[in-house]
Amino acid sequence: MKKVEDLITSARTMHDRYAAGRMERDIVRKWVLGLGSYPEPHGKRVQEAASWFKPLRDDADPVELKAADLAKLQAIYQP
Repeated sequence: MKKVEDLITSARTMHDRYAAGRMERDIVRKWVLGLGSYPEPHGKRVQEAASWFKPLRDDADPVELKAADLAKLQAIYQP
């Protein structure tokens, strides 16, 4: 298990970079899928994000997909 503070900082950074177009979805996806276990309430949010990012979702609308991705990332770091 890793530190929650590091998770929160990293998730916020990933969210902000992805939202600004400075990071590709595939990098965000790999980061989320590589996260370990965390205590609640963050653990459940990390698992939900991993479930969301696991399929590639190549056929989804890019604007809607990015909005949903950002919401999953935000859920990790916001109470």
